[in-house]
Amino acid sequence: MQAFEKLGAFYLGKRYETGSGVTDDLVMYDSKDLTTHAVCVGMTGSGKTGLCLDLLEEAAIDGIPAIAIDPKGDIANLMLTFPDLRAEDFEPWVSAGEAARAGRTVAEQAEAVAETWRKGLVEWGQDGDRIRRMRQTTDFAIYTPGSSAGRPISLLRSLRAPSAALAGDADALRERVMSTVSGVLTLLGIEPDPVRSREHILLSTIIDRTWREGRDIEMAELIRLIQKPPLERIGVIDLEAFYPAAERFGLAMIINNLLASPGFAAWLDGDPLDVSRLLWTEAGKPRISILSIAHLSETERMFFVTLLLDEIVSWVRTQPGSGSLRALLYMDEVFGFFPPVANPPSKTPMLTLLKQARAFGLGVVLATQNPVDLDYKGLSNAGTWFLGRLQTERDKMRVLDGLESVSGGAGGFDRARVDSILSALPGRVFLLHNVHEDGPVLMQTRWALSYLRGPITREEIKRLVASEPASPGTVAPSPVAASKGQPANARPLVPADVVERFATPIRSAAGSIRYRPALLGKARLHFVDAKRSIDEWRDVTLLGTAGSKGEDPWASASRLDRELALSEVPSGDADFEEVAADATRASSYKTWQKQLSDRLYQAEVLTLWNCRMLRQVSEPGEEERDFRIRLAQHAREQRDEAIDKLRQKYASKLQTIEQKLRTAQDRVSREQSQYEQQKLQAAISLGASVLGAVFGRKLASAANVGRATTAARGVGRATRERDDIGRAQESLASLSEQKAGIEKQVEAEVAELQSGFDTSALELEPIEIRARKTDTATAPPVLVWLPFAVGADGLPAPLY
Repeated sequence: MQAFEKLGAFYLGKRYETGSGVTDDLVMYDSKDLTTHAVCVGMTGSGKTGLCLDLLEEAAIDGIPAIAIDPKGDIANLMLTFPDLRAEDFEPWVSAGEAARAGRTVAEQAEAVAETWRKGLVEWGQDGDRIRRMRQTTDFAIYTPGSSAGRPISLLRSLRAPSAALAGDADALRERVMSTVSGVLTLLGIEPDPVRSREHILLSTIIDRTWREGRDIEMAELIRLIQKPPLERIGVIDLEAFYPAAERFGLAMIINNLLASPGFAAWLDGDPLDVSRLLWTEAGKPRISILSIAHLSETERMFFVTLLLDEIVSWVRTQPGSGSLRALLYMDEVFGFFPPVANPPSKTPMLTLLKQARAFGLGVVLATQNPVDLDYKGLSNAGTWFLGRLQTERDKMRVLDGLESVSGGAGGFDRARVDSILSALPGRVFLLHNVHEDGPVLMQTRWALSYLRGPITREEIKRLVASEPASPGTVAPSPVAASKGQPANARPLVPADVVERFATPIRSAAGSIRYRPALLGKARLHFVDAKRSIDEWRDVTLLGTAGSKGEDPWASASRLDRELALSEVPSGDADFEEVAADATRASSYKTWQKQLSDRLYQAEVLTLWNCRMLRQVSEPGEEERDFRIRLAQHAREQRDEAIDKLRQKYASKLQTIEQKLRTAQDRVSREQSQYEQQKLQAAISLGASVLGAVFGRKLASAANVGRATTAARGVGRATRERDDIGRAQESLASLSEQKAGIEKQVEAEVAELQSGFDTSALELEPIEIRARKTDTATAPPVLVWLPFAVGADGLPAPLY
C-alpha cells in the first residue's frame, strides 16, 4: 500500500466476502478513474459519509485539491485530524452527552475514543504519520457563505463576466446567463421561469449584453441598469410595454433592499468566489475547501450552489485537456439539486459538468441517501458507483435501474446477482462498480483518518478557524491614507483641461459617501526576449497619490487587477476631501506622466520561472503559484503515463507467472490428495491382511497372502506420490521466487517513479526580462475620485 500511495492509487478498503467477512486483499482505486465521475448511495448508517471522507483523504494525500459542498456539516470532520492521536486532542470534540451515555467523564471518553482510533488505524495498516503526511501535503479550509463563522465568501459584490473561452461559446454563455439569473431570482423569492417571467427575461438580456462586452456587473450597476436598461425593445415589443418603468423600479428596490439588509452584509464581504483560490493556496499548495451551507435557507443554498457551479464550469473551460485527475468536486447529499423531473437552477451547470468536465481532469462525486431523487439519465455519465445499504425496496429498484443504464443494458449487467448482493449489505460494506474494471467488487471501507464525530455546528466551526489568519482583503488599498475626522467639503472646482472621473460605487452605502482624490495611471509595456521567443505586451493600471508636483505620486502606488468602472459625474449627494493645488493644474500631469514612464521602466519586469527538474518554463504572465500548479498536474500526467507503461511492461509476465502458480498450486493440491488416498488405501489393505490373519481362520491362506502383497504395493505407490508432492512443491517454490523477483523489479521502478515525480519541493529559478523603454507607452494620468462609505465611527470604507 505504501509503495503505491503516491502513484495515484487510492486506498479505500479491503475486499469483502459474503459469509466470511473482510479479506486481506486491498481495494486500490486509480485516481484517474474519477475523471469519469462517481456516485455514492447509501442510507443513514451505511457508512456513506466515512467512505466519501476516505476518498477525500486519499485525494489530499495524493495532492489532489477538492471543493466539497457540505449541506449537513459532516464533511467538516476532515478538519478533525490528530496525528499524535492523543486523548487531549479528541477531548474538545467529545460531547458530554456521549460520555454520560457511556458512563464516563469527558476526559475518560476522550481517552476511549483516542484508543479506538489508534486501534482502528493499526488494523487497517495506517498510523499517525499518514495523517501527518496528509496535512503536510494539502491545506484544509472551511468556508461559510452568508456567515462569518468560517471564512466568508463574497458573492454579491459583483456578477463576474465569464472567461473568454466560455463567452465565445454561444450555447455555454446562454446556459450560464440563465442559471445565474435563475439563482438570483430564487434568492429573491421570484419564480425563475426563463420563458414566462418578465424579471428573468429582463435580467438575462441585461447580463448577457454586459458579459458579451467582457464587463463584470456590480450590483449597484445592475440596479441602475434595471431602472434604465441599455435597450429599447425586448424581442419585438417596446420595453415600456413589456416591463413599465414603475414596475422595474419595484424589482430594483427588491434587490436594493436585499443588499441594504444588515443580515445580508456577510454575502458582500470575504474572499471572492474564485475557483482557483478554492483549489490552491497563494503558494500553489493543493487545498480541500469545505463549503459549509447547513446554516442557509433552502433558497440561499440553491443560490449559492448555482453560482458556485457556474464558476466551476467557467474555470473548467479555461483548463487544458487532461486524462489525469486535476481536481475534485464533491457534494454531500445532492438531494434537491439534481432531481429527475424538476429543473432547479443548479441542475443545468451540474449536468454540464457531468458531461464535459472529464475532458479537463475534473472529477465530480455526488452522494445521497435518497436515490429516488436523482436524475439517473444525467448520472449515466458516472463511471463509478459505490452502493451501500439502502432504506427501501423502492430505493434499491431505482439504483438497479440507474446502474443497468450505466452498464449499457441488461446484456452486460447481472441484475439478479447485484440485487441479491445489495439485499444483504452490512454497514461499511459497499458494492464498487467501476466501468474501468472487469466487474463489481464488494469492499469494506478502511478506517478514516479523520475523527467522525457527526455534524459540525457553526459555533464549532468558529472554534476550528479561530487560530487561522484573517482572509486577505479583496479591495485594492487606497493610495491616500485614511484618517478619522478628515475634513470633507463640497466638490472642488477642477479646470476643464484636467481630466476628471468618478469611480462607480460597487454597492449602496448605509451612510454618506465621501470622495477621495487619486491619480489613475495607465501604461502599455513591451517585453522582448528573442532567445526564449518572448514577445509580450502588458497593460498596467496604477492608483497613485494626487499630491504636490514635487512628489513622486507613484512611489507608493497600488496596482489594480481590473478596470475601474468610471463615470463623468459623481454618485448622488457626496462629500469631497480636499485636493492638492498641483492636481488642478494641467502642467502637473505631464510631469507625472514622465515619472510614471520612468518608474515602470525601472521597476517593471516580466518574470518567468524555470524548472530544471521537469524542463519546463512558465508562460509570460503566469504567476509562480499558477506555474507550480501546472507543474504538479504535468508531473501527475507523466506519472499516470509512466504507471500505465509499467503495468503494460509487467502485465504479461505477471499474468503468465500467476497462471503457472495457480497450475502449480493445483498440482500440489492434487498430488497431496492422491497421496492421502494412497495412504488410506494402503492402510485399509494392510489392516485387512492383519485382521484376516488374526480373525479369519476360515479364510484361505492364499487370500491373506494376496492382501499382504496388495498392501505392500499400496505403500510403494504412496511413497511415489509423496515424492511427486515434493517435486510439485519445489516447482511452486521456484515460481514463487520468480514472482518475488518481478515484484522487486516493480518496487524498484516504483521507487524511481516516486522520486522522479515528487513535486513537493520543486526548485524554481527566476528569469527576469525588462521592458523595452522605447516601446513603453503611458497615457496622461487622470484625476479620479474614489468613493468611500463613512460609518458611524467616522472611518471610511472603500466602495470601489
